[in-house]
Amino acid sequence: MADLALVRSSLQKQLDALLKRASEIENVLCDPGDTNSEQNAQDMEDDEPLAVVGDLTRQEIREIRLALKRIDDGTWGTCVSCGKEIAAERLLELPAVAICENCILQPQH
Repeated sequence: MADLALVRSSLQKQLDALLKRASEIENVLCDPGDTNSEQNAQDMEDDEPLAVVGDLTRQEIREIRLALKRIDDGTWGTCVSCGKEIAAERLLELPAVAICENCILQPQH
């Protein structure tokens, strides 16, 4: 199994960067804009993709926080769906992953 201290450190660095990015996105989206209505319309149009990026960033933050919690409670590396061990290769690629490859490929019932 991977060195949990290194995994924790890597996840924490990712989390810190994502929190900074989320804050920057929120600041841009909360900016009241320009008094020029045409410029405001353009800014609002530009904000739509930024809002999507913000949503994805918040999702990544949640996933990393959950992974850190699993490290703390000793369940990191165990599939939250079936309880089996997640392949080391998968964990190396995606340290915040919570579901094994078998469960991710299973059709939902």
